[in-house]
Amino acid sequence: MKKFLVTGSTGATGAPTVRLLLENGHKVIAFVHREDDRSKALKELGAEIVPGDMLKIENVRGAMKGVEGAYFCYPLTQGAVEATAIFAQAAHEHNVKQIVYMSHRQSRPHARSPATMNHWLSEQILDRSGVPTAHLRVNFFSEWMLYTASEIRAGRYLTPFDPESRFAPIAAVDIARVIVKILENPDAFGSKVIPVTGAREVSHIELAGILATTLGKEVRFEQVTPDEFVKIMGWDGDPSFAMHFKAIKVDQQEQLLVGVDSSAAEIVGQPLTTPEQFIQQHHHLLA
Repeated sequence: MKKFLVTGSTGATGAPTVRLLLENGHKVIAFVHREDDRSKALKELGAEIVPGDMLKIENVRGAMKGVEGAYFCYPLTQGAVEATAIFAQAAHEHNVKQIVYMSHRQSRPHARSPATMNHWLSEQILDRSGVPTAHLRVNFFSEWMLYTASEIRAGRYLTPFDPESRFAPIAAVDIARVIVKILENPDAFGSKVIPVTGAREVSHIELAGILATTLGKEVRFEQVTPDEFVKIMGWDGDPSFAMHFKAIKVDQQEQLLVGVDSSAAEIVGQPLTTPEQFIQQHHHLLA
């Protein structure tokens, strides 16, 4: 039995990571911004809940005590580079054996999205920390469909991206399986960049068709501007989201998210969730 720290522990990838680690018999520190029903559910599963702020080093140091590995995930909003420096320092001080970091598929030194650039800078900080870090360069989550579930129920697949832009969506639970495998086997991974994609590439308009066929209802593709999209989603209070989506729209036009990589399936040792399977699993939310 080992002890692991999971940040973003109530989020799309953090929550299943906590659950899978607990199922495998490990102790888990679930670092949360605040305690709520989601953290209560993790506590009931057996996780130790530690509320704190990732921009306060003493909070992170306290959560890091005694852990062998840690999953680091930071949202699109401001503060990512500072939070990474704090996390890296705390991990170094506590001799953490492995970090798994959630990055972007199109992470690169000249990224046009400030959020993606912050992810690339964070990769550099972690690499210089002395703590082995596996950088997961992840494609779009399949959970994007859940974020717009109310629109899909109303019969439209709403997106700020071009209809023919291609990507390989991956379910968060599959990402969690990758994270757990790396944390449990640090000697096999250490410091490396790992492209993480789903099993099949689709375009946005193709995904609208898959939704329609799988749900057995009309789902029409509808493109809106990034500014309109964040307003509809209720994310317009933070300018980081619109800026990121505008950049991602161009990244997709430049085909930076195309292609399927087999790394995730090879690491978890099982087939990944297809778009059809994901939609079927969440039929009650999407139909």
